[in-house]
Amino acid sequence: MADVAARAGVSLSTVSLTYSGAGPLSADTRAKVERAAEELEYSGPAPHAQALRSGRTGVVGLVIHERLQLSFRDPMMLRIMDSLVGDLGQMGLGVLLIPTPTGEPGERSLLATASMDAAVLLRVRDHDDEPALDILRRRGLPTVVMEGEPPAGAGVVGIDDRTATAELIRHLLDLGHERIGTITLPAGLDGDTRVLGLDEALTQTAWTPVHRRLEAFADVGIAPCVVVEARSSTAAEGVAAAHLALSDESRPTALVCQSDLLAGGAILAARELGIPVPQHLSITGFDGIDLPWIAPLEITTQVQDAEAKGHVLAAEVAALLRGETPAPVTVPLELRIGTTTARVRS
Repeated sequence: MADVAARAGVSLSTVSLTYSGAGPLSADTRAKVERAAEELEYSGPAPHAQALRSGRTGVVGLVIHERLQLSFRDPMMLRIMDSLVGDLGQMGLGVLLIPTPTGEPGERSLLATASMDAAVLLRVRDHDDEPALDILRRRGLPTVVMEGEPPAGAGVVGIDDRTATAELIRHLLDLGHERIGTITLPAGLDGDTRVLGLDEALTQTAWTPVHRRLEAFADVGIAPCVVVEARSSTAAEGVAAAHLALSDESRPTALVCQSDLLAGGAILAARELGIPVPQHLSITGFDGIDLPWIAPLEITTQVQDAEAKGHVLAAEVAALLRGETPAPVTVPLELRIGTTTARVRS
């Protein structure tokens, strides 16, 4: 920097301001410094030196709630992360992907040791024993939570998925369905696709969205005739879960699936079993993603704007790094009636 300052005929602090953008500089002065740096092949202050001076790392930890191979196969999660990471990049912030800690004794979690300025949790557990939040509380790091209960002072971005799920169930009730089953998102990190009792599902469920979407049944005054937990939110697990649900003795005439990918898998399972959708089986999803492989059907679902969700998450991070306490944000949902639901046949 001293060499650049000498070549440009300016002070060392002027060179520093050119790279930090922290103070007013004339366009001529900035151009003079940049020209001198180019002639000397100087690319700017070393990142570790900048971090030492500013107390910032320029890194935001992105805590993934499931295995990466599953997150990166989920179009909804990809769209959220794409806009989030893009906005953070515009702020000069990079992202470190961190697996969610399990809380097992002796676990060495990157979340406890990695240098970062803030963390974004893409979903948290429903109970008070969320290991990721415990770690972040101890570290005192600014935190933004997606779809969960945040600690005091944290940012939160969510959706009213309980009300939205109740709206889907009421739609099916209005169509005359009484035997309505549900296929849930995974309750934890390492479960199996399996049939559960409702009480068991509510007790064992770790992730907040799963719990809220199950509680929606009580809100409309019914209980699901069968509950199947999917091992992951993928079409393949939707197929497996639907086979379990449709072979249940309750013989559901409708399935409320907690994601569009699970709903798409349920449609494939119905085709394998020779059950016409929606003539003999109605299916709803959640998210509003495009699934061309179920054409000509279009899923009845609750549509959420994934890109907007990512933008809001980034804005919450920015507010926290400015020392502000961001207000909770609820991203709106919109019911879309597709062609996978129809009046029940007597």
